[in-house]
Order: sequence, then C-alpha cells, then structure tokens
Amino acid sequence: MSLTGSLIIYVLIWWIVFFALLPIDVNREKKQNIIGIDAGAPENPKIIKKFVYSTLITSIIFIIIFLLVKYEYLNIRNLIS
Repeated sequence: MSLTGSLIIYVLIWWIVFFALLPIDVNREKKQNIIGIDAGAPENPKIIKKFVYSTLITSIIFIIIFLLVKYEYLNIRNLIS
C-alpha cells in the first residue's frame, strides 16, 4: 500500500466515522426562541470531542486494515485473478 493510497483510505474512513459520530450526544432542546437560529440546531455539538474520538477510532480501524494488507490477508489483486 503506497503512502498516497494509505492517506486516501485514512481520510475516507475518518469522514465516515466522523459523520457516524455527529448525531451522538446532541441535546436539541431549546430554552429560548431566538430569531435567526434553527430550532433543531444543537446548543453544544461537542465538535472537538467528536474530532478526537473520530481520529482514535479511525486510527484503530486503519491499523487493522494496514496489517491485513501487509500480511496479505486482504489482497484485492489475488481475489480478482
């Protein structure tokens, strides 16, 4: 697996995990009706916490995929031929 391919796989996995974590731990109850703010928008989305969790989960998944490719348990070229 090349460096570019590894980076692309890592980024794709990171975005998938990040979007999966976005709706978790979100409080949507609004106490005030302020003009110009969507009623469904979260008060505190805890985005930094989700960035960190997404990076940790993605790193674990990527290490597993990298090891599977390195030791040829996951080899697309062998599956095609």
